[in-house]
Amino acid sequence: MSLFWRIFLLNAAVLVAAGALLLLGPITVSAPVVLTEALIMAGGMTLMLGANALLLRLGLAPLQRVTRAMTTIDLLSPRPRPEVAGEGEVAALIETFNSMLDRLEAERATSSARALNAQEAERRRVAQELHDEVGQTLTAVLLELKRVTGHAPEPLRDELTHVQEITRGSLDEIRRIARRLRPGVLEELGLVSALTALTTETPTPKGLTIRRRTEKDLPPLGEEAELVVYRIAQEAVTNTVRHAGATLLEVSLRRSPGGVELRIRDDGRGLGDAPEGAGLRGMRERALLIGATLTLGAGATGGTDVRLDVPVRNGSA
Repeated sequence: MSLFWRIFLLNAAVLVAAGALLLLGPITVSAPVVLTEALIMAGGMTLMLGANALLLRLGLAPLQRVTRAMTTIDLLSPRPRPEVAGEGEVAALIETFNSMLDRLEAERATSSARALNAQEAERRRVAQELHDEVGQTLTAVLLELKRVTGHAPEPLRDELTHVQEITRGSLDEIRRIARRLRPGVLEELGLVSALTALTTETPTPKGLTIRRRTEKDLPPLGEEAELVVYRIAQEAVTNTVRHAGATLLEVSLRRSPGGVELRIRDDGRGLGDAPEGAGLRGMRERALLIGATLTLGAGATGGTDVRLDVPVRNGSA
């Protein structure tokens, strides 16, 4: 039965019942209307309207659930779909809405995968150019400075040595940036070694201590999942170092019942009421690519708690 006919029949049933009571019951209406009859009529109208409102609320309750879902849905944080309830157009509307969410999430995941793959390709290209072009040029400059320093007179030797140290520092910085753009250690030595290098090589402000806990016997995740875990850890560690004002940063990677759990906690100022930026949205998009669950919130003692639960696709844990 369509929604129109359901509402029409509900109203018709109430009106027919009210008419039957007037025709067959002992109720009469005088002219002019006396107070007792007016009170009886007002009570009947109130009862009729209340019954009509109750029946309509019961019939339209599924639509209210869909409305709430429409106002709170976030494609980056998938939630259970609204339950298909009701009949006719109501059930069809809920099924269509759920199908639309499935399609939008699939399309967003596909477009995000393309964008992130293009981003990774650009990172590799820039890192390769930094290593091959800029790095080799600075290396040649460093060798030439070393040669010139050996033949320079004493008054200039100290200045050339100072320039040589500046050049060496710039070369080290170029290499560090290239490693952040393209984590070669991840491809060569695996995720645990890559996280160790990340926490070791990241410049930290004075007063910040980084603690690392990693388990070596982890289930295999695959190249794409390991890259996602590394990038999320990199973003979280960078946010803490730059913005949190923390004194302690804990990075843990361990086996979980369903796969692998990455957890990054600090005792800084936390997320607060600041709007979600591109970094956090990028973390959510990466997590969706591999079917992982990303949870961002406040820690037990303040600060920020980032948790990534990565499932093992092959079922081994």
